[in-house]
Amino acid sequence: MPIPEGILLNGIEMFILVFFRMTGLFVIAPIFGRRNIPVYIKVGFALISSLLLMNAVKMGPLEYDQNLYAYTLIIFKEFIVGIILGYIATVVFDAILMAGQMIDMQIGFGMVNVLDPISNIQIPITANFYYMISMMVLLASNGHHIIMRALFESYKFIPAGKTAFNSVLMSDVISIFSKMFLIGFKIAAPVIAAVLVTDVALGIISKSIPQINVFIVGMPAKIILGVLVMMITVPAFIYLVGFMVGELDNEMLKVIKDMVFQK
Repeated sequence: MPIPEGILLNGIEMFILVFFRMTGLFVIAPIFGRRNIPVYIKVGFALISSLLLMNAVKMGPLEYDQNLYAYTLIIFKEFIVGIILGYIATVVFDAILMAGQMIDMQIGFGMVNVLDPISNIQIPITANFYYMISMMVLLASNGHHIIMRALFESYKFIPAGKTAFNSVLMSDVISIFSKMFLIGFKIAAPVIAAVLVTDVALGIISKSIPQINVFIVGMPAKIILGVLVMMITVPAFIYLVGFMVGELDNEMLKVIKDMVFQK
């Protein structure tokens, strides 16, 4: 089924591909993918960014044999490329949410969730606290610039219509997903260790002095100790988030190179 010639005028077919890759990024990426941002603003920003990218990046000829079905498949691939790049940036903040969940389960806040109006889901209060800090660190360290630059740089390695999805890409994406659990555990480790020591101490006390109600004493003790350790480790948490945001460049570039089409 041939594409009408009118659609091919002025490079509109290339602009559509750029727009869909940009839209895929905005669907899931931190800051850009937030639900509190109206859809028409996202679409407008994607259109403006696509226009800027079309003029800033050299676009090669598009090879699809003037076939509508082949062109539709290329559009889908471009959208998936944007989704993948946005997912890499989101993993860091998913790890922070997971760390907050682990901390709340340890200090006794596991049943206390708050509704996040931005993501429209219920999240633990500690995770919400960590997440707000991480968003401020992302903005302060120009992490949103890193995300946008990665999309612009992707066209140097992956021209429109020349995307490849292979086993190496899947392996790297799974590896990054597994790193999320490791990062989350590192963030939650100080609080988990402090609560573990507290549990051991309370166990010894309960055996030594049976008259003390360990349950009544233990719950507030865990909360106080957990909050105290969180306050002490906030500077280290900010440093860790800043380091992870700085590593986004390398991780996104690695995934981009995995999608390079090999002849």
